[in-house]
Amino acid sequence: MGRKRGRPEWDRRSTTSKPSSESNNKGRSRSSIVISLLIFVACPAISLYLYPILYASNPDASIPNVLDVTYQQILTENAKVSENASRQFPNPVLAYVTPWNSKGYDLAKEFNSKFTHISPVWYHLKSQGAEFVLEGRHNVDKGWISDLRMKGHALILPRFVLEAIPMAFLKEKKQRAKLIDLIIAECKEMDFDGIVLESWSRWAAYGVLHDPHMRNLALKFIKKLGQVMHSVVVNERSLQLVYVIGPPHSDRLHEYDFGPQDLQSLGDAVDGYSLMTYDFSNPQNPGPNAPVKWVHSTMQLLLADGSQKFSHKIFLGINFYGNDYVLKGGGGGGGGGAILGRDYLSLLEKHKPELKWDKKSGEHFFLYSTDGNDQHVVFYPSLLSVEMRLDEARSWGAGISIWEIGQGLDYFFNLL
Repeated sequence: MGRKRGRPEWDRRSTTSKPSSESNNKGRSRSSIVISLLIFVACPAISLYLYPILYASNPDASIPNVLDVTYQQILTENAKVSENASRQFPNPVLAYVTPWNSKGYDLAKEFNSKFTHISPVWYHLKSQGAEFVLEGRHNVDKGWISDLRMKGHALILPRFVLEAIPMAFLKEKKQRAKLIDLIIAECKEMDFDGIVLESWSRWAAYGVLHDPHMRNLALKFIKKLGQVMHSVVVNERSLQLVYVIGPPHSDRLHEYDFGPQDLQSLGDAVDGYSLMTYDFSNPQNPGPNAPVKWVHSTMQLLLADGSQKFSHKIFLGINFYGNDYVLKGGGGGGGGGAILGRDYLSLLEKHKPELKWDKKSGEHFFLYSTDGNDQHVVFYPSLLSVEMRLDEARSWGAGISIWEIGQGLDYFFNLL
């Protein structure tokens, strides 16, 4: 889901004030945006005309002509996959697969050589009175895991979402040990190579990260889990721990954000961090999925204060899904949401749109209208936008994580 955050200076939607004459210029710019938004609401026809002016940019001569990609090219070429199975991206690649999108399971086998880590989204760890229960084993497909291991060497690290009430175990050593034992036992029994753990956002919702003492206990739990996992050998190697972290909610870190000091605190106990650099926009504030300058500033914040030595542990998040937003006006009044590759191709076939390039965010988009005169804007990854984010990861020596491989177009895998 989209996050409410302060916008960086480069974003036209920014509300940050500036002093002196620059403030006046910014105010005039802000007024023009407000007027444009009012026009969007008042007149859908005009909104369809103005949106490209606000978002599109003149092509940069230094960027290849894929800026000018057409809907016909995408429809013709999206299923063309190179026979070269060798990896083009040299750093680690973590591929998420979800049970509700079976295409991802097939693509994980087909492009196994492109991935170093595969994370099926299978498990939830919950509180049940004074005990804990692990849900999700019914999702596990041992035959699929066997096929993956026959085809390649990617580590299988299922995602575990830790939903247990944090106050129920962070303060109690025995309870923390129970949780860790439950995770270790599942990895051993199901022959996993480790796990991807998600808990930070839930701890923030419980208020754990606003309390310095509880925040410290939370970090100690992650560290202890990693240390114990590293002491256990499955498939002739130690179990691995990848931890999920979100981007900061503004251009500076708050107590609930995961930051450079946290990287240093956890040290070698965690093998990698899946950084969710996507979902920048939402239906209430439609726009790009992951502006490349925002991605860069997120990495700068996370790897500040001597933490750049951990850059190789970051899996920079890349979305393989897009968003179809309803612009306010007509019968819509805002709305919309995520779309997958098949949805995107259907929209291209039906509306035959002209794709625009948003230079500021580094993303392609297009506009279309429905029979009910609702105006839509669609942001979806392109070869160029994916390549730009791969370049960003390369510049830091970081890996990438893909959410999720079943949602994209097949020819994206030629870049990996």
